[in-house]
Amino acid sequence: MKLFSSFVKELTLATRSFYFYIEIFFAVVLLAVVLFAIPEQIRAVQTQLLHLDLPQPAADRLTADLLEEDLDGQWQTVVLESGGQAFDTKLIETETARVYIVDSADAVRALADTQRNIGMVLSLDDAGQLHYTYYLQGYESQRLQNLLSVIPGASLDGVAEKIADLPVEQLAPDQVLLNDRENVIPTLIAFNSSFMGMFIMAAYVFLDKKEGVINAYAVTASSVARYLLSKILVVLLTATVSGLIVTVPVFGFQINYGLVLLLLLVSGFFASVLGLLIASFYADITKAFGTVFVVLILLMLPVIAYFLPGWNPWWIRIIPSDLVIWSFREILIEDGKTGFVLMVSAGLLVAGCGLFALADHRYRKTLSVS
Repeated sequence: MKLFSSFVKELTLATRSFYFYIEIFFAVVLLAVVLFAIPEQIRAVQTQLLHLDLPQPAADRLTADLLEEDLDGQWQTVVLESGGQAFDTKLIETETARVYIVDSADAVRALADTQRNIGMVLSLDDAGQLHYTYYLQGYESQRLQNLLSVIPGASLDGVAEKIADLPVEQLAPDQVLLNDRENVIPTLIAFNSSFMGMFIMAAYVFLDKKEGVINAYAVTASSVARYLLSKILVVLLTATVSGLIVTVPVFGFQINYGLVLLLLLVSGFFASVLGLLIASFYADITKAFGTVFVVLILLMLPVIAYFLPGWNPWWIRIIPSDLVIWSFREILIEDGKTGFVLMVSAGLLVAGCGLFALADHRYRKTLSVS
């Protein structure tokens, strides 16, 4: 009962500070970005410039072939500018490319130079064979350059059939994929709702140090542990609200929100206690900024590994944020590994309790720090 009263008091005080609203504000901003800026399927589209220096029947045939792959089956007239000149082009958009067909090789070269896109001129040589001229930008990989160099002399007959007959071994047949929009949610929840609590908690403590609230516990019978727990509960409340703000509009009620709440609470508890512990070593947030910044950078490294699976060193897997990100992902996918989520939650709870005992000892020992 005393803890609840202390929590209500801290919550009332917290609502008067912008720190209470910053996490919720970021959650609303992130939700807007997810819903309106990130599509369910991100389409990688390459822009190309093309001139067909061919007999008209051949040029018309190739243009017709390109139109068969166009999204609406029709080309559009688009004017591109380069060096003060305007060039009329025919735009054909496919699932993977945006092709501008221009009237001259000089136009391809000029536009490739200013638009910074790959250009190609298709013509006939003296022997009546197709000749390819490419205008590259310098950022193309050696593999792509090698591929472009062999395409003109390669026979493409039966390539599709040969590719279809290639044996494919799926290394993770049970892996369930999220769409591109859903795939970013685990990282957003982990940082905005869980580990943002570390910074928020440290800010609360430094604010109390500045106002002399912590020093008052040196001359009162109030429990330091109860004071710290009430602070943690305030942070957990905002973490839960911000996490649900991002999750519910994207996933609806198709996921296990019991596990979502469990992981939000234990990861938020761990991050909050970590913030408490860091704040116990410094008198103000300015002096603690370096440590907080380094810890945040360390916690952000698993995000790189999450989006770049090819870079996944072993030590990334022992960073708490990596476990939290993948645990949230297991909750969001269909038939995720509940046991893994529970194991990570238990580990974070145990680690958080250990850090809380250490933080409580630090604050009881250093109440006079100001």
